[in-house]
This record gives sequence, C-alpha cells and structure tokens, in this order.
Amino acid sequence: MTAAVAALVGGCSSAGAPAAAPVPSAAGTASPPSSDSGAAVAAAWARWGLTPLAPAPAPPADRPVRLTGSGEVPVIQQIATDQKVVFITLDDGAEKDPRFVTMMQDLRVPVTMFLMNDAIKNDYGYFKPLQDLGDSIQNHTLHHPAMNTVSEARQRAEICGDQKILTERYGTAPYLFRPPYGAGAHTSALNRSVQACGPRAIVYWTESMQITGMQYQRPDRKLHDGDIILAHFRGPSELKGETMTAMFGNLLKRIHEQGLAVARLDDYIQRP
Repeated sequence: MTAAVAALVGGCSSAGAPAAAPVPSAAGTASPPSSDSGAAVAAAWARWGLTPLAPAPAPPADRPVRLTGSGEVPVIQQIATDQKVVFITLDDGAEKDPRFVTMMQDLRVPVTMFLMNDAIKNDYGYFKPLQDLGDSIQNHTLHHPAMNTVSEARQRAEICGDQKILTERYGTAPYLFRPPYGAGAHTSALNRSVQACGPRAIVYWTESMQITGMQYQRPDRKLHDGDIILAHFRGPSELKGETMTAMFGNLLKRIHEQGLAVARLDDYIQRP
C-alpha cells in the first residue's frame, strides 16, 4: 500500500481505456493500433484542435497501490510508477457542458470524477455517459465544507451522505475520497470519518489545472511519472469566460508538451 504525504495547497478554490491505447495481447504485451484506427484517433483529436497524446501503456499487473479492507486509509498523492503516465481527476460537478461529454467520447481520455452532491443534484444523469466510458465516480462530500473546520460528526455526515447518494445513483460504491480544498487530508479525525463511511483511500494531488496552465507544487514546475492532476467541472463564470472544453484541451496540451500519457487511476489501485 502506497501512502504519500504532501503539503496542503491549492484544491477546490475559487481560482474504458483510451481509444488510442494499445490493445493487450494474450501474452500481456501491447499490440500497436492499426493505421486505420490511428487515423481515426488523429481525426477525432483534430476536431478539438489537439494532437493525440501518446497511448498509455498497459497497466502493471502488480498494482502499485494496494488498499486494505479495514483500518487506517492511505493518503495518495502520486502513484509509484516508472511508466510515463499521469492521472486526471475532476472535482465537484457544477459545470455540465454537453460538449465536454462529446469531447470525452471522441478522445477517450480517462478521468476519475470526485462528485459533490450539491453540485450534481440538479442533473445526476449528466455524468452517466462519462461513467459509461469507464470513468469512475468517487466521493467529494455533500456540501463541500473544509473538513478541518467542522466536527467529526459533521465530517461523517458529509462523507456518508455523499457515499449513499452516489452509490444509489450510479450503482457502485465509491472507494476513494477527496476532501474539499484538500483540507484535513492528513488528520486522524478525517481518516476515521472516511473509514466509517466506506472509501478506502484519500486522494490528494500533485498539480492543479487552472485555465491555460498548471499550478505546480514542485520547484522544477514539471509533471512527473505517476502525478495526479486536479481539475474541475467549471465553466465560463469561473474560468474568466473560457469553456470547460477549452480548459481541458489546454490541460491535454500541457501533458503532451511534457511527453506523457494519461492512464486510468483505477488501473493502478488494487481494491480490497
């Protein structure tokens, strides 16, 4: 089990495998895509003004993070891997741009969604097509409080309440939790609350996507293998007039510039 410790910065402030992925063969190696499928992928990305990312490698058979079914949960900030991959996570759920769903159906870039009930309750159905692409839905509280400012009883109400609704609405229980703003991620009280409600890990991040660029936590201002990137379901009112699809396109450009692929976070975590 891998647990990463990080300084609390950034966060939710006001500020199926990818189509391009190689297909594993029976021997466990990756077969390259055909020229026809490669052309189709390039055309899909070109519709969004983008160059395709490198295909993600097959995930390791021995998953680097192993979760337990009981006891203290780890705080995951980065996945220990030598593969040239990063992981994209999307928080909250307030922006529900239908063009973003189309974009994701075209590009098949895997993401993990940490959804907060107050933000999604006006349209739970919006996120189902994304879930159908293999993008898992995880816990982000009912009302988005800073968890280090509320009682442990309130923490449990927030996490357990969101857990119940997300399980009922999307048919699977979240096994990951992200605290709003990252607040309290490393506290014993929040760890106990997460344990009580069902998730088996707290997920932090190593970079956060703004509008055109990233906010880095390292002085070298670079992405590293296994980094977890935080972004949000946000629209023009929070992105200074920019759309979510433009923001996400900028995120993919930043990843492409640094020669990395996007992998699915769930494929690197062994559930209990």
